[in-house]
Amino acid sequence: MKIKSICCLGAGYVGGPTMAMIANKCPDIQVTVCDMNQARIDAWNSNTLPVYEPGLREIVESCRGKNLHFTTDLKPAIAAADLIFVCVGTPTKSYGIGAGRAADLRYIESAARLIAEVSHGNKIIVEKSTIPVKTATAIQRIIAANNSTDATFQVLSNPEFLAEGTAVADMENPDRILIGGEQTPEGQAALNALVSVYANWVPREKIITTNLWSSELSKLVANAFLAQRISSINSISALCEATGADVNEVARAIGSDSRIGPKFLKASVGFGGSCFQKDILNLVYLCESFNLPQVADYWRSVVEINDWQKSRFVEKIVRTLFNTVSGKRIAILGFAFKKDTNDTRESAAIHVIRDLLTENAHVAVYDPRVTQETMHRDLLEAGVSQHSLDTNFEIVASPYAAAENAHALATLTEWDEFRDLDLTRLYDLMLKPAFVFDGRAILPAEALAKHGFEAFIIGKG
Repeated sequence: MKIKSICCLGAGYVGGPTMAMIANKCPDIQVTVCDMNQARIDAWNSNTLPVYEPGLREIVESCRGKNLHFTTDLKPAIAAADLIFVCVGTPTKSYGIGAGRAADLRYIESAARLIAEVSHGNKIIVEKSTIPVKTATAIQRIIAANNSTDATFQVLSNPEFLAEGTAVADMENPDRILIGGEQTPEGQAALNALVSVYANWVPREKIITTNLWSSELSKLVANAFLAQRISSINSISALCEATGADVNEVARAIGSDSRIGPKFLKASVGFGGSCFQKDILNLVYLCESFNLPQVADYWRSVVEINDWQKSRFVEKIVRTLFNTVSGKRIAILGFAFKKDTNDTRESAAIHVIRDLLTENAHVAVYDPRVTQETMHRDLLEAGVSQHSLDTNFEIVASPYAAAENAHALATLTEWDEFRDLDLTRLYDLMLKPAFVFDGRAILPAEALAKHGFEAFIIGKG
């Protein structure tokens, strides 16, 4: 089956960039990205995209209006497509059975029902959203029960492994593309059709094919393993501080072991983003569902260490500032969960700022990409009162504006511009003693000491 038309349901951080890359690499395929959120679609059709990724705007603008389209008109796009990517949200349930752990699949179910309603002919449905194992079975059952036409369907799993901030480069030259399909002639034909799309730019040896269930589980396990490495080095950072060791030296020593490797061994205030915590909690729920409590407890501890690291960071600020931050100005550099993205989901900054506001600190924040609207929304959802936002929370236009008359400064996102700060100017602006809490280890400790700062860098004894 040759793919001529692709529809993507969901225009978020996964759907938009992925479809832009496919359109860019496959000019003979018409790609339509659909979303019910009119404002989001309007943004994709404007000069200010809703997702910030280096290089993404150029790719979108090169294809938009040619073979890349963004619309809220879902039904015609589904009906015309040979292949339908499902990139809708799968947030952690906040209610009922599995609350706080299980994935909420309401949007997946709605997408499946809509596909069944309007489809004719042969359709390939591709799970791109992060979902629990056996979701493909649920999609197949929903479609079979709701389709009254002559349509036939094959469901594939094609999880995304993009790292926000480097998504364009990750898609341009991926480590691997993983596709799972049913072990039937029809399933393998559908799988090969999707392989042929990626083969336009990805070497065939990098395209891994598996059965459906292995593919679905691999996404959860990959994120769990990466998060586990971060929590592991963060737990060691506390031991380093207690013993006088340097966590960076420890990480370099163990990372040089070829069995371990150096990646994801950078101690910090904690991991964030939409995937790691959500996927680990989903894995926890899956293990509980299959009566594997010891396995569930192990993976739950990865999240607990991450939460503890954020709390420990705030406690260090309060203790260092003479056991009170009430009325004190704390400068925060960075609100996004990592550099080169405007995504704030599960950002460490949300938790740190919330806890500082609870201590009645006055918090001044600078981030080059995150809007005021997003910051206010995230903090309100985290439990910060409107009164605290109105009286003790301030968004400023530069790192130096944040530092003016501040008792302390904390780095929470590793934006490159923070590495080039004028430390003399920064020190002169702050109250004395001037404290720096480097939650991302991006400021040189020797330079901070030279300029008069009293610095806390995670994992340095």
